[in-house]
Amino acid sequence: MKRILLWAFASLLLVVAASAAWYYTKMNPSAKAARTKVATLNSNKKLTLKLSSRAKEARQYATLNKYNAQYCFLIDMSIESGLNRFFVYDLQKDSILDAGLVTHGRCNEDWLAGRRYGNTVGCGCTSLGKYKIGNPYKGRFGLAYKLHGLETTNNNAFKRYVVLHSHECVPAAEVNPYPICQSDGCPTVAPHFLKKLAATIDGSSRPILLWIFE
Repeated sequence: MKRILLWAFASLLLVVAASAAWYYTKMNPSAKAARTKVATLNSNKKLTLKLSSRAKEARQYATLNKYNAQYCFLIDMSIESGLNRFFVYDLQKDSILDAGLVTHGRCNEDWLAGRRYGNTVGCGCTSLGKYKIGNPYKGRFGLAYKLHGLETTNNNAFKRYVVLHSHECVPAAEVNPYPICQSDGCPTVAPHFLKKLAATIDGSSRPILLWIFE
Protein backbone atom coordinates (compact mmCIF):
# COMPACT_ATOMS: atom_id res chain seq x y z
CA MET A 1 0.00 0.00 0.00
CA LYS A 2 2.83 2.39 0.91
CA ARG A 3 4.51 1.77 -2.45
CA ILE A 4 1.25 2.45 -4.28
CA LEU A 5 0.77 5.74 -2.40
CA LEU A 6 4.33 6.83 -3.21
CA TRP A 7 3.80 5.98 -6.88
CA ALA A 8 0.55 7.94 -6.94
CA PHE A 9 2.17 10.95 -5.27
CA ALA A 10 5.09 10.90 -7.73
CA SER A 11 2.66 10.71 -10.65
CA LEU A 12 0.72 13.66 -9.27
CA LEU A 13 3.91 15.72 -9.00
CA LEU A 14 4.77 14.94 -12.62
CA VAL A 15 1.31 16.03 -13.75
CA VAL A 16 1.55 19.28 -11.78
CA ALA A 17 5.04 20.03 -13.15
CA ALA A 18 3.95 19.31 -16.72
CA SER A 19 0.85 21.48 -16.30
CA ALA A 20 2.93 24.35 -14.90
CA ALA A 21 5.38 24.11 -17.79
CA TRP A 22 2.51 24.07 -20.30
CA TYR A 23 0.86 27.05 -18.65
CA TYR A 24 4.11 29.04 -18.63
CA THR A 25 4.96 28.42 -22.28
CA LYS A 26 1.40 28.95 -23.48
CA MET A 27 0.36 31.84 -21.31
CA ASN A 28 3.63 33.74 -20.89
CA PRO A 29 3.61 36.35 -23.70
CA SER A 30 7.40 36.80 -23.80
CA ALA A 31 8.04 33.06 -24.05
CA LYS A 32 5.46 32.73 -26.81
CA ALA A 33 6.92 35.72 -28.67
CA ALA A 34 10.43 34.26 -28.42
CA ARG A 35 9.26 30.94 -29.87
CA THR A 36 7.47 32.72 -32.70
CA LYS A 37 10.54 34.86 -33.48
CA VAL A 38 12.87 31.85 -33.69
CA ALA A 39 10.38 29.84 -35.77
CA THR A 40 10.00 32.73 -38.22
CA LEU A 41 13.76 33.13 -38.57
CA ASN A 42 14.29 29.42 -39.18
CA SER A 43 11.59 29.45 -41.87
CA ASN A 44 13.42 32.19 -43.81
CA LYS A 45 15.20 30.07 -46.45
CA LYS A 46 17.46 32.82 -47.77
CA LEU A 47 18.66 33.67 -44.27
CA THR A 48 19.07 30.08 -43.09
CA LEU A 49 21.03 29.08 -46.20
CA LYS A 50 23.48 31.95 -45.66
CA LEU A 51 23.86 31.28 -41.96
CA SER A 52 24.16 27.54 -42.49
CA SER A 53 27.03 28.10 -44.92
CA ARG A 54 28.85 30.30 -42.39
CA ALA A 55 28.05 27.87 -39.59
CA LYS A 56 29.68 25.02 -41.47
CA GLU A 57 32.96 26.93 -41.60
CA ALA A 58 32.52 28.09 -38.00
CA ARG A 59 32.01 24.48 -36.87
CA GLN A 60 35.21 23.37 -38.59
CA TYR A 61 37.14 26.30 -37.11
CA ALA A 62 35.77 25.64 -33.63
CA THR A 63 36.66 21.95 -33.77
CA LEU A 64 40.21 22.56 -35.04
CA ASN A 65 40.92 25.35 -32.57
CA LYS A 66 39.19 23.91 -29.50
CA TYR A 67 36.37 26.43 -29.37
CA ASN A 68 32.82 25.64 -28.32
CA ALA A 69 31.53 23.37 -31.09
CA GLN A 70 27.90 23.56 -29.95
CA TYR A 71 27.20 27.28 -30.18
CA CYS A 72 28.54 30.32 -32.03
CA PHE A 73 27.42 33.91 -32.58
CA LEU A 74 26.90 35.10 -36.16
CA ILE A 75 26.41 38.78 -37.07
CA ASP A 76 25.26 39.56 -40.62
CA MET A 77 26.01 43.20 -41.38
CA SER A 78 24.21 43.05 -44.74
CA ILE A 79 20.94 43.18 -42.76
CA GLU A 80 19.54 46.59 -41.81
CA SER A 81 20.25 47.66 -38.24
CA GLY A 82 16.56 47.86 -37.33
CA LEU A 83 16.21 44.12 -37.96
CA ASN A 84 17.59 41.22 -35.93
CA ARG A 85 21.06 40.43 -37.27
CA PHE A 86 22.90 39.00 -34.25
CA PHE A 87 22.20 35.26 -34.24
CA VAL A 88 22.86 32.66 -31.56
CA TYR A 89 23.45 29.57 -33.67
CA ASP A 90 23.31 25.88 -32.75
CA LEU A 91 26.16 24.32 -34.73
CA GLN A 92 25.04 20.77 -34.02
CA LYS A 93 21.38 21.21 -34.96
CA ASP A 94 22.23 23.75 -37.70
CA SER A 95 19.53 26.16 -36.59
CA ILE A 96 18.98 29.61 -35.07
CA LEU A 97 18.40 29.58 -31.31
CA ASP A 98 17.92 33.30 -30.74
CA ALA A 99 18.45 36.67 -32.40
CA GLY A 100 18.69 40.33 -31.49
CA LEU A 101 19.60 43.80 -32.69
CA VAL A 102 23.24 44.90 -32.83
CA THR A 103 24.98 48.14 -33.74
CA HIS A 104 27.65 48.79 -36.35
CA GLY A 105 30.47 51.33 -36.17
CA ARG A 106 29.90 54.92 -37.29
CA CYS A 107 33.54 55.37 -38.41
CA ASN A 108 33.85 58.60 -36.37
CA GLU A 109 31.03 60.29 -38.27
CA ASP A 110 27.99 61.85 -36.59
CA TRP A 111 25.91 59.33 -38.54
CA LEU A 112 27.26 56.77 -41.00
CA ALA A 113 25.04 56.11 -44.01
CA GLY A 114 25.33 52.49 -45.09
CA ARG A 115 28.31 50.45 -43.87
CA ARG A 116 32.04 50.99 -43.89
CA TYR A 117 34.63 48.74 -42.30
CA GLY A 118 38.07 49.30 -40.85
CA ASN A 119 40.72 47.83 -38.59
CA THR A 120 43.07 50.69 -37.74
CA VAL A 121 43.29 52.00 -34.19
CA GLY A 122 40.94 54.97 -33.80
CA CYS A 123 38.91 54.35 -36.98
CA GLY A 124 35.62 53.86 -35.14
CA CYS A 125 34.44 51.29 -37.69
CA THR A 126 33.18 47.73 -37.46
CA SER A 127 35.81 45.12 -38.32
CA LEU A 128 34.69 42.06 -40.25
CA GLY A 129 36.02 38.64 -39.32
CA LYS A 130 36.07 35.96 -36.64
CA TYR A 131 36.56 36.84 -32.97
CA LYS A 132 37.31 34.90 -29.84
CA ILE A 133 35.08 36.06 -26.99
CA GLY A 134 37.40 36.66 -24.07
CA ASN A 135 37.05 37.46 -20.39
CA PRO A 136 34.18 39.48 -18.93
CA TYR A 137 34.76 42.72 -17.05
CA LYS A 138 32.87 45.73 -15.71
CA GLY A 139 33.38 48.74 -17.98
CA ARG A 140 31.74 52.11 -18.55
CA PHE A 141 28.66 50.35 -19.97
CA GLY A 142 28.52 47.65 -17.30
CA LEU A 143 29.15 44.01 -18.19
CA ALA A 144 31.32 43.61 -21.28
CA TYR A 145 33.37 40.87 -22.93
CA LYS A 146 36.79 41.42 -24.46
CA LEU A 147 37.08 40.47 -28.12
CA HIS A 148 40.20 39.07 -29.79
CA GLY A 149 40.30 39.46 -33.58
CA LEU A 150 41.45 36.28 -35.32
CA GLU A 151 41.97 37.57 -38.86
CA THR A 152 43.94 40.30 -40.63
CA THR A 153 40.70 42.25 -41.02
CA ASN A 154 40.13 42.52 -37.26
CA ASN A 155 43.42 41.73 -35.50
CA ASN A 156 43.52 45.20 -33.91
CA ALA A 157 40.21 44.70 -32.09
CA PHE A 158 41.82 44.30 -28.67
CA LYS A 159 44.00 47.40 -29.16
CA ARG A 160 40.93 49.34 -30.32
CA TYR A 161 38.95 48.31 -27.21
CA VAL A 162 36.31 46.69 -29.40
CA VAL A 163 34.19 44.67 -26.98
CA LEU A 164 30.80 43.00 -26.76
CA HIS A 165 28.58 45.08 -24.47
CA SER A 166 25.07 46.45 -24.13
CA HIS A 167 23.54 49.92 -24.19
CA GLU A 168 20.07 51.27 -23.50
CA CYS A 169 19.99 52.87 -26.96
CA VAL A 170 19.59 49.42 -28.55
CA PRO A 171 15.91 48.38 -28.54
CA ALA A 172 14.79 44.99 -27.27
CA ALA A 173 12.82 44.27 -30.46
CA GLU A 174 12.98 45.11 -34.16
CA VAL A 175 12.22 48.69 -35.19
CA ASN A 176 12.71 48.46 -38.96
CA PRO A 177 12.33 50.56 -41.17
CA TYR A 178 13.99 52.78 -38.57
CA PRO A 179 17.70 52.31 -37.80
CA ILE A 180 19.16 51.92 -34.33
CA CYS A 181 22.05 53.80 -32.71
CA GLN A 182 25.63 53.35 -33.93
CA SER A 183 28.81 52.56 -32.02
CA ASP A 184 32.53 53.27 -32.26
CA GLY A 185 33.09 49.78 -33.64
CA CYS A 186 31.75 47.61 -30.81
CA PRO A 187 28.97 45.08 -31.47
CA THR A 188 26.53 46.60 -28.98
CA VAL A 189 23.29 44.84 -28.06
CA ALA A 190 20.26 45.45 -25.85
CA PRO A 191 20.78 44.88 -22.09
CA HIS A 192 18.32 41.98 -21.89
CA PHE A 193 19.88 40.29 -24.91
CA LEU A 194 23.37 40.57 -23.39
CA LYS A 195 22.12 38.76 -20.29
CA LYS A 196 21.01 35.88 -22.49
CA LEU A 197 24.34 35.87 -24.34
CA ALA A 198 26.20 35.95 -21.03
CA ALA A 199 24.45 32.76 -19.91
CA THR A 200 25.80 30.97 -23.00
CA ILE A 201 29.28 32.51 -22.75
CA ASP A 202 29.75 31.97 -19.02
CA GLY A 203 28.27 28.49 -19.14
CA SER A 204 30.79 27.30 -21.72
CA SER A 205 34.05 25.60 -20.77
CA ARG A 206 35.51 26.61 -24.13
CA PRO A 207 35.64 30.00 -25.89
CA ILE A 208 32.67 31.04 -28.02
CA LEU A 209 33.34 32.09 -31.60
CA LEU A 210 31.77 35.35 -32.80
CA TRP A 211 31.82 36.05 -36.54
CA ILE A 212 30.93 39.39 -38.12
CA PHE A 213 30.41 39.20 -41.88
CA GLU A 214 28.50 40.84 -44.71
